[in-house]
Amino acid sequence: MIQTIKSAKSFHGTVTVPGDKSISHRALMFGAIARGETIITNLAPGKDVQSTRHCIEQLGIKVQTDKKNLHVHGAGLKRFRPSDKALSAGNSGTTMRLISGILAAQPFTSTLTGDASLSRRPMDRIIKPLSQMGANIQAGPGGTAPLKILGKKLHPIHYHSPVASAQVKSCVLLAGLHTEGVTSVTEPALSRDHSERLLQAFGVPITRNDLTVAVEGPARLQGISILVPGDISAAAFWMVAACLLPNSSIIIQDVGINPTRTGILSSLEQMGCEININNERVTGGEPVADLMIRSSRLRGSVIEGNMIPQLVDEIPILAVAALFADGVTHIKDAKELRVKETDRIAALEKNIRLMGGEIETFNDGFTIKGPQKLKGAVLNSFGDHRIAMAFAVAGLFADGETVIQNAECAEISYPGFYHDLRMLSYV
Repeated sequence: MIQTIKSAKSFHGTVTVPGDKSISHRALMFGAIARGETIITNLAPGKDVQSTRHCIEQLGIKVQTDKKNLHVHGAGLKRFRPSDKALSAGNSGTTMRLISGILAAQPFTSTLTGDASLSRRPMDRIIKPLSQMGANIQAGPGGTAPLKILGKKLHPIHYHSPVASAQVKSCVLLAGLHTEGVTSVTEPALSRDHSERLLQAFGVPITRNDLTVAVEGPARLQGISILVPGDISAAAFWMVAACLLPNSSIIIQDVGINPTRTGILSSLEQMGCEININNERVTGGEPVADLMIRSSRLRGSVIEGNMIPQLVDEIPILAVAALFADGVTHIKDAKELRVKETDRIAALEKNIRLMGGEIETFNDGFTIKGPQKLKGAVLNSFGDHRIAMAFAVAGLFADGETVIQNAECAEISYPGFYHDLRMLSYV
């Protein structure tokens, strides 16, 4: 599928973005290993989360939907049933990495597969700690999917993760729920803490000491009701569009503002974006608010270090912001971008140059000097939803028409993205 984007004069309106993808994955998995029913409202509608749902259903978990909610009938720990066929995580690294922690403790063998993109992504980062816990996992060349997980009894460990990764941390903690004793993870920097917050909501005590988080197993999770806040990663596209287009003002309702995810807000404010945070509240342990963004004159900035884990998924749209900011923007310490759905640094470089822009790339980031003038071009999404959406926003500022090829990948996280783009754009 292709999408044609025309330049816009301004950006106005009120919008609600899909439920947070990270929280939605966890709500499904935690509900599956809990006792009783978990009721989820505003589950993220994208394909990645559907992959998690299909996996737990294959493992014997009953999932039902009504007009507003999704109902997960949990089985408890170590109560999954073996699937007679491979479990497909599709394009979802979160699905594969987190559910591996659960499957490693089940009394049967499972096979996890993914699409071509996911099958290139590194899984050794979870295989290593799970193996230290006693797991038996067979992987493809280079530690990639498919994964064959021979479930067995695990023992607790204290794992020092070489990367700040919420997926790695969550995988180890999920495995730790099934052990006898305390399992802990220490990270080099604080990553997203959705698992810790949601586990507590399910009744699991969490211990945190600076960059170390721990659980004690065997744990007992009790089904709950969850309202999933709007995904701040999805909201980021509209923030940047409203910042950059003149005479613009939008309101994004019910957005999750978890402190481990608000790097995008801090970075845009550092660049000069006017953001008002209104109607703050807490839902299911997660802070939520309405965001108002107005046109602003942006300036270049340096984004690096401990900030990167808080906004790694938003870097493609930050690159678009940098193209139109005054001065130089440096993104550093973001080597993780090389092993996402695609090599996002290479994808940014190729598409920016096709639009007549300039970018200098490095192994762990890039430098952009703005403001620049872009022209419409035919661009490839590289099958990466965040690349597709970032360059659709870039197309609003380009002379002529911008064509996004393989644009359907946006459905992975934001099925209504192009509809909302056109609804908010004034041409």
